[in-house]
Amino acid sequence: MSQAHSISTHRRYGTTRVCNIWGVPRATVYRHRVTGNAANEARPPRRRGPEGACSDSALLEHIEAIIEASPFSGEGYRKIWARLRHLGVCTAPRRVRRVMKENDLLAPQRPVQRDAHPHDGTIVTERVDQVWGTDMTQTVTIGEGRAYVFIAVDHCSGEFVGTHASSSASRWEALEPIRQGVTRHFGCIGPDTALGLILRHDHGSNYMSEDFQSEIKCFGITSSPAFVRQPEGNGVAERAIRTLKEQLLWVRHFVTVEELRHALAAFAARYNASWLRERHGYKTPDQIRAEQKALETDAAKGFKMAA
Repeated sequence: MSQAHSISTHRRYGTTRVCNIWGVPRATVYRHRVTGNAANEARPPRRRGPEGACSDSALLEHIEAIIEASPFSGEGYRKIWARLRHLGVCTAPRRVRRVMKENDLLAPQRPVQRDAHPHDGTIVTERVDQVWGTDMTQTVTIGEGRAYVFIAVDHCSGEFVGTHASSSASRWEALEPIRQGVTRHFGCIGPDTALGLILRHDHGSNYMSEDFQSEIKCFGITSSPAFVRQPEGNGVAERAIRTLKEQLLWVRHFVTVEELRHALAAFAARYNASWLRERHGYKTPDQIRAEQKALETDAAKGFKMAA
């Protein structure tokens, strides 16, 4: 067009001037001038930019394989993205979310009703074995009826430090996961073996009983009850209870309380070894504890050498 002459004036006006008068972009003119070119053929819409580590179809196969192999159900796209990175498939979290959304693989989300006075503080810690949370829930066994489930959880790593199930909800049963955690992480049960540890619990009668309070005090544990009618204060244990229900109690049937007790111990071991914690860079509770303990050991060795 820039070299074409006007029939009436025999002058060249140029592509830019003509397009300005017509109100047409020059790119449109160039595209329509090329005939028989593949550029004019209809192209399916696609996202701009490089494709990434693999195609969407290959990425979908990786995602489906991870979901199938995972011992947990309902994991969100962030944890799927973290597991992809562990397998060497590097891609963006938003792309993983898009592919999962297009194929109906996203975890279902339920709206949460906010109270008038939400919990504004923080209850998580930076180090393990500083604060533990404990709580109780209920389930039903086929052969023995109602069963009570007790747990103890670390506020830093989210690790299940103890689990227990019983047909009774007494104070002695509530103490069992605490005893398990003290034995496992402090070596033994005895006076002041867990000195400095804080235990967060609600105002249940088993937790506020004199026997319960006296025993944890003997261990050197400081009692820290949550505020009345504010379950957010025991939110770490409450969230662990929800995960326990979604991954075990609501998806399996148990004949006896003893079978439930063994299943809880197996789930806790699997959770501690495999569950990814976003707050700590998608590490498992076992990895978080091992890294912190290794740092403490190195610091103690350096202090001895300096002394």
